[in-house]
Amino acid sequence: MIDSARLYGTTEAIVCAVLFIASCASGSPDAPQLMISAPFGSTPAGEEVDLFTLVNTNGVEMKVMTYGATIVSLQVPDKAGRFDDIVLGHDSLAGYLTDSPYFGAIVGRYGNRIGNATFDLDGVTYSLAANNGPNHLHGGIKGFDKVVWQAESFESEAGPGLQLTYVSKDGEEGYPGTLTSRVTYTLTHDDELIVDFHAISDKATPVNLTQHTYFNLVGSGDILGHELMLNADAFTPVDSTMIPTGEIRNVAGGPFDFQKAMVIGARINEDDRQLIFGGGYDHNFVLNGGGDSLALAARVHEPV
Repeated sequence: MIDSARLYGTTEAIVCAVLFIASCASGSPDAPQLMISAPFGSTPAGEEVDLFTLVNTNGVEMKVMTYGATIVSLQVPDKAGRFDDIVLGHDSLAGYLTDSPYFGAIVGRYGNRIGNATFDLDGVTYSLAANNGPNHLHGGIKGFDKVVWQAESFESEAGPGLQLTYVSKDGEEGYPGTLTSRVTYTLTHDDELIVDFHAISDKATPVNLTQHTYFNLVGSGDILGHELMLNADAFTPVDSTMIPTGEIRNVAGGPFDFQKAMVIGARINEDDRQLIFGGGYDHNFVLNGGGDSLALAARVHEPV
């Protein structure tokens, strides 16, 4: 479950996302709690990048690098107790520098698209980079996925964690205000990955921090056999450039209906205009309920 927040002035927003990784087998209960860091290369500008490894008491292991605050791997057991990596990523920093569709990264200031790469705020029109056709995508040319974050590891009663901070200066990528963002990853001993977002700006500015990990619960092959449930009875149709039209459309009975668990690949090739625009499912779903409290947004089950 991933949510977002928008900040105005010095208002603070804290958003929490919890991923519960349930498996039919656990690792060794005697596995040591571990947090280590190691060099992971450097950027073309000479900035050093570190890789942190977090391991809980069940042997679940997550690796996070400071470039993009990126989750590089997540090793979990299957029903037979065999560990495998269930997130997409590269084995070295070079892959992320040259060819990565936001694998595992934090994207911002604004995850998703901004139409025509402009927005109006408090009577001022701001122009952004058009890096996705006519639109602005995921923070621009050098969004939060392409910067080096400052990292601080910690050990908590819940499990090992990593706090990453990045300060985006006023005017960076065309956005107003100096924005300080903090993302905290906690790998709990209950096999949960908890993601907390916190951000504060000194000027009104749009903010939509997003964790952009691609999951494959099989560990290899495609994900079309995954069974997906979305607690959403509507979605936002888009135009040919993937900008929402403003319509809120009910999903009942159509290929976007995942109110009850459905195999992802069951209807993905239907002759549906929205599936054609998105090249499959690349849409916003309108979640039910929740309000100010956490609520179940989605569940994915891999039967194999």
